[in-house]
Amino acid sequence: MDRTGQIAVIFVSQRRDSDAEGYARAAEAMEALAAQQPGYRGVDSARGADGLGITVSWWADEASARAWRAHPEHAAIRERGRAEWYSAYEVAVAEVARSYMWGDKS
Repeated sequence: MDRTGQIAVIFVSQRRDSDAEGYARAAEAMEALAAQQPGYRGVDSARGADGLGITVSWWADEASARAWRAHPEHAAIRERGRAEWYSAYEVAVAEVARSYMWGDKS
């Protein structure tokens, strides 16, 4: 898939060791909600046993990425994440200048 020109929102987080079920439900709900938003192009995510995770959400343009950030349900979950699930996180937003892939990601 060519992602050239898309916006990548890169979320690097450190999870606390609490409420794994609540976190999983919220993550699933946010992924489903994001997929309904205009400009959504996908998500890739991984988390290690130490709680360090990286999620990249892909957007058609900056306006789509900003609209997702401002979505009220996303904002509420973000606040809950700060209070309950994360000890720290970092977000970086970038426009993809070049993109290529090899093999099957599934």
